Amino acid sequence: MNATQILSELEQELVSTKSLLQIIPEKQLDFKPHEKAMSLGQLALHVATIPGRNLAFAKDGQVEAAVIVDHPIPATKEQILEGFSRSTEHIKYLLKLENTAWLSSNWKLLDSGRTLAEMPTTAFIRTFVLNHFYHHRGQLSTYLRILNQELPSIYGPSADVNPFA
Repeated sequence: MNATQILSELEQELVSTKSLLQIIPEKQLDFKPHEKAMSLGQLALHVATIPGRNLAFAKDGQVEAAVIVDHPIPATKEQILEGFSRSTEHIKYLLKLENTAWLSSNWKLLDSGRTLAEMPTTAFIRTFVLNHFYHHRGQLSTYLRILNQELPSIYGPSADVNPFA
């Protein structure tokens, strides 16, 4: 997996993600489908920022566990959309760098400097940037369905939108 391939995949996925983020009902940012779940706002901000935030962790080659599990709670929908915009710009910046040798190195998860896990950076990107992003975006679409929002097409027609019609 090289920078061009990663960017190509993310650019395609960002289109449907933006569509979901735009329909978030601001007055329901505190909605939780279960007491153990993140709130709608917290999940939406997480989805909005996963690509840029986690790709930066990949480039850095490491991250502390306490940082990677921190999920801020936004006060407004605008904060979510701004986070998405910054994340989108950051991935484009990182993946268009002249030197992408960091993609060929290893990545580490740390706890106070002690290595908890280590893997090739490309494995981290597949798992904790791409797959993680898609997983939480799926959760977000479920939250939005529960809140009776019309869901946009993600990989084809939704019950509400048919891009082929």
